[in-house]
Amino acid sequence: MRGPKYIWWCPLLSGTTVLFTTVLFQPLQAAAPQTSGASTASQQPERDGQHDFDFELGTWKTQLKLSSRLGHPFTGTDTWSVYEGTSVVRKIWNGKGNIVELEADGPTGHVEGLNLHLYNPQSHQWSLNFANSRVGTVSVPTVGEFQKGRGEFYDQETINGRVMLVRNVSSDISPNSCHFEQAFSDDGGKTWETNWVVTDTRVTGESATVGTTPPKSAAEPAGQHDFDFSFGSWKTHIKRLQHPLSGSTTWMEYEGTSVVRKIWNGHAGLGETEADGPAGHLEAMSLRLYAPETHQWNLTYASGQGGTLSVTSSGEFKDGHGEFFDTEPFNGRNILVRQVWSDMTPSSCHFEQAFSEDGGKTWEVNWIATDTRVSDESDKAQ
Repeated sequence: MRGPKYIWWCPLLSGTTVLFTTVLFQPLQAAAPQTSGASTASQQPERDGQHDFDFELGTWKTQLKLSSRLGHPFTGTDTWSVYEGTSVVRKIWNGKGNIVELEADGPTGHVEGLNLHLYNPQSHQWSLNFANSRVGTVSVPTVGEFQKGRGEFYDQETINGRVMLVRNVSSDISPNSCHFEQAFSDDGGKTWETNWVVTDTRVTGESATVGTTPPKSAAEPAGQHDFDFSFGSWKTHIKRLQHPLSGSTTWMEYEGTSVVRKIWNGHAGLGETEADGPAGHLEAMSLRLYAPETHQWNLTYASGQGGTLSVTSSGEFKDGHGEFFDTEPFNGRNILVRQVWSDMTPSSCHFEQAFSEDGGKTWEVNWIATDTRVSDESDKAQ
């Protein structure tokens, strides 16, 4: 349930922009050709698994067991450390996604982690995306599905210079308990070495809070609370350039709402946006993680239509102005993408996204968002 990967460690407001451009600027794929009547009749419809993780929603008492082989797989050593903590699981997009927030204490002290689950309606699979507050980046996604009440998810990663398979398994699922294991394989899946075991027991009759936040350090990293202005509920007005980098001057407008919630006492945040406009109803989220070593923020986005995280955009705030950059493919070419937050006040803020195809010499703005706080709904973001 609580995948760590191998290391233990927005506003959504307008920050859903990169995601929306991915969804809205790409041409629709042609429908698959129809097969013969006999062949069609023999095909079974693919299983809709968008509610497979509903069992997780709620608050859990979590016991983690970490093997010493977690960071040094297949070395022969095998001692285990135990952590005790709490997990809270909240739904996104009415269950097509959810986020697990974990806090636990053990031999290395207090740890904070999250697991973002996103459902892809095209592939009928889930991607599991892990992060922790000590690093502030999102892991390689582990992808898979549930069959007969058991979820298996896989990816391939380089660990200590060696390429290995990673497997996450959710099993023994009941209304009040579930079990999770992570394992590595260096022989193509013939054998597996388990290095992470989680047992979760549901907490009933208590509010959905995670652990106990440790006292704030006097040496708190600079920039850790730069996105505090965004927490709460917002009314969002979006203007999108219809065809970027084509000479287009046609803009489309959307109206919607956003809610931005704290993670890890504010040095991470999750935003959810819903908006309506010419392309219909949009659902999107943004995950913002603070990296204490670089003093930068890493921003990723996803949509209910796609179910996968975007390329990470990284940057920081200076003098009340935030700039974040990444490189992405667009219309068959790699371009630079820039996101800018500005004009932040207690009740409003401004966001713009721009593309550059000449290495940043010139920029074309293609997304503008103006957000106005909904003061009587701010409690939803806590």
